[in-house]
Formats: sequence, C-alpha cells, structure tokens
Amino acid sequence: MIDLSLPADLQDLKARTAAFVREELLPLERDPRAAGHISDAFRRELNARAAARGLLAPQVGTAWGGLGLSHVGRAAVFEEAGYSFLGPLAMHLSAPDEANMHMLEEIASEEQKARWLARLTSGEIRSSFLMTEPAPGAGADPGLLKTTARRDGNHFVIDGHKWLITGAHGAGLYIIMARMADEDGATMFLCEPDTAGITLVREVGTMAEGFAGGHAEVRLDGVRLPASAVLGEVGKGFQYAQVRLVPARLTHCMRWLGAARRCHDIALDYALDRTAFGKPLHEHEGVGFMIADNEMELNLARLSILQCAWLLDTGDKANMESGLAKVFCSEALFRVADRSLQILGGTGVSTDTVVERFFREIRAFRVYDGPSEVHRWAIARRLTYRRARARKA
Repeated sequence: MIDLSLPADLQDLKARTAAFVREELLPLERDPRAAGHISDAFRRELNARAAARGLLAPQVGTAWGGLGLSHVGRAAVFEEAGYSFLGPLAMHLSAPDEANMHMLEEIASEEQKARWLARLTSGEIRSSFLMTEPAPGAGADPGLLKTTARRDGNHFVIDGHKWLITGAHGAGLYIIMARMADEDGATMFLCEPDTAGITLVREVGTMAEGFAGGHAEVRLDGVRLPASAVLGEVGKGFQYAQVRLVPARLTHCMRWLGAARRCHDIALDYALDRTAFGKPLHEHEGVGFMIADNEMELNLARLSILQCAWLLDTGDKANMESGLAKVFCSEALFRVADRSLQILGGTGVSTDTVVERFFREIRAFRVYDGPSEVHRWAIARRLTYRRARARKA
C-alpha cells in the first residue's frame, strides 16, 4: 500500500510555512520593493522574517543552520513557499541558491563549507552558477562548453564568456564551470565575484522577474584562482553538475506548483463571484471544464514530484524521473496559469492580480534547466536503450 501522508512534524512545518506566506508575504506583494528583481536589502528583510519563524533555508542540513528536509519534505514546504513570489526568496530556497547550497553540502570540503555554505545558509550572501554561455558555447548541450581553465603552477587561469547567469549582480559567491584546457573533463571553481578578470558586462532583460540579482552577461579574462578554489576534484565538473541539476529541476517544479495553485485559487474565486449571461461564471460549461482541468493537472504534477522526491530519498539517482517531472510540470503548470488567466479575462491580463506575473515566469521554466525538447530526447534515448538491452537478454 502506498502511503502519501506526511509525518506530524512535516505537516506542522507545512502549515507554519503556509501561515507565514499568508500572514507576512502576501501583504508585501504590493510593496514597491517587490516589483521586478528584488534588491538584496529587501531580500535580507524577508530572510529575517523567515528566520524569526524558524523557516530560513529549511533544505540545508542542521549542521549548517537548516532543518535538513528530505526531498519529500521539500516538496511539501516548497509548494507552500511558492504560493507567493516572495516565498522562495524569503525562505532562501530560490534558484540558484537552493541548488548551489545542495551541491556545496554534497561536494565541498569542510573548509569550503565553513567559508561559503554557512554564509549562504544564513542569507548573508547569495550565489551564482556560471555555466551557460552564448552561442556557440554551452546551453542545453554542456558538451559545447567553451570556457577553459589551464594550470599555472599551483593555480588555474580561467578564460571564457558566460550569459544568462542568474543572480550574478550582488552575489557573494560565483561557482564557475570550465573545461580543462589540456585534460579531459570540466572543473568547478569557487571564487569571490570581485576577483580580478571578472567583468559583469550587462544585465540581460528577460521575462523572468522573480530572481534576486537578475540575469547577467559575464566575461572571464585571465581569472587566476588557487588550487583551493576547486570544488571537489579536477575533471569531475560534469558529474557534479548532475548532483546539482537533477534535484534542482524538481525543486523548481515544487515552487511553481505553489504558484500555479495560487493562480487556480484566484480564478476559482473570480468564477464564483463574477456573473455573465445570467449566471455565475463557474456555471458555464466552458469555464467549469477549465477549472476541472486545472485541478487534474495540479494533482498529477504533485504526484510526479512526490514520486521523484521519494526515489531521491531512497538513494536512486532518478535522472529520468527528474526529467519526466520537469517536462510534465513545466508544461502542465503553465497550462494551469494560462487557463486561470483566461477565466479572469481582462482582469487576468492586468496587474490587479499576480496571475499575469506567474503566467510569464512559469512559461520560462520550459526553457531553463533543460528545454522540454532536450528532456524528451533524453527520455526517449534511455527508453530505447533499455528496450534494446531487454530484447537481447
């Protein structure tokens, strides 16, 4: 028998998160400081509110100041946080910090954790992951990575060009992915953003507003880093990227599930209150069907997330399941936001509700952390490989 119930302590944490969002964050969504990319000053204020309720960085291990949530635990709490666009930032479980903290906890040396992870968990600093490059460099295909690192005595010298780097402006830590110039594989490096040779060229305007620090274009020209800056081992960068990306795809799904549920709730209230052609809007079959479709896809998205989260908690790599959840959730949750906007009509395209903002931002999820087409290709490749092996057995 499959038991999807949550233990009492997790039910309590889920309820406390929902109360925090409802009581403190929803009223702040109209604050002028909440418009666009949020400043670090406002983020720290939000972090302080979350910390006062014992809700800051709950995904990080207790040794570093978090609550040590399992992946299933994160699914419950992150959904509630995502109900407000301020929730993930306030609780310091937004991208890219959440994924970076997870990777540091798994891979970093004790010295690196003491220097970086403790400060990240507390919200003292933010972080940024420098992987994506403009064409012809790495995007959805990491094998095209052009940024290089060459050895120079007991140092490394990095040259490259990055763009769409989330949170680069104002970050306190950069994690740079570079291909080894004279060796196989790639390596990750930890460094201060003000290191000589790092230039923030510009902020890249995007439809995704809900990220502190925006999205930047960054140049790396002769960036010289000591061997102590290497995260993990030299040459294992692509392997470590999976440690980061597999659960990160899922936590995006968790947060956007909360956002899509918010859109659905707003649309439900509107359909109950709004009258058209002699009866409440929800009594019109076309609207009723959209409401029903929303509820079905929200539930199926949640089940997809929980299955993958459970697999990760058992120690399974869940590479394919993470891709399955990412594709389904990114597309289904966008459809929920789209239907909700349609039910709201003119109100939906206005800024009178958060639906139009969530509509834009959920749409972007079909692109980042791997476009749907790339995940579909990878899923098909895995399935045909397994089938071919089974036929030979």
